[in-house]
Amino acid sequence: MPPPKKVDPPHKLTFATNSVRNTTFALDNDKFYYEIVTRFWHPHLTKINKYDYEGRIVTCVAEIESLPKKEVKVRFNTPDEEGEWIRASEFVKCEGGSVGGTFTAGDGETYRWKTHKRYLQLQLVKADDEEKVPIAEYHPFKRHFFVFRMSERARLEIKPEVTASLEKIIASYLIVERRRRQAKIRIKLEHQ
Repeated sequence: MPPPKKVDPPHKLTFATNSVRNTTFALDNDKFYYEIVTRFWHPHLTKINKYDYEGRIVTCVAEIESLPKKEVKVRFNTPDEEGEWIRASEFVKCEGGSVGGTFTAGDGETYRWKTHKRYLQLQLVKADDEEKVPIAEYHPFKRHFFVFRMSERARLEIKPEVTASLEKIIASYLIVERRRRQAKIRIKLEHQ
């Protein structure tokens, strides 16, 4: 009897910078390579570009618009046409005052972002999963002695079975991470 098949290891998308406006997510072999870019001439529009190195094609797969004093909007593009703008609160439904939220991916499955270890980690789990096994997990950067250069870059570990919904996972991560960072700023301002 052959041994059971091993579980495929998660894809580790490494961040180039710690920004949620200008960075890249990439595997070591560049099989998945996404660029998140906010141009200085459009400071309220963040684009998520997907690079296909084999075909040498750059595709804008999603856009996040955050105008001042207006609600954040997101749209998902196809190679043929641009999608419709929807409010980010409709895409990632926030539960009460929490940072995380739920969203439905392209495969029809509902996922939920939740915080783990006191706001340091974000985890993506299936909304109906009783065991809360993470499908994607954000690991923040680490520094030498907490002050020097980074010893380890931030990364997003994603299980191979959800790579079909990668664009929606990345867009939802960016929305939830912006909310998380804004919540930290509000907490600091309230305590001063």
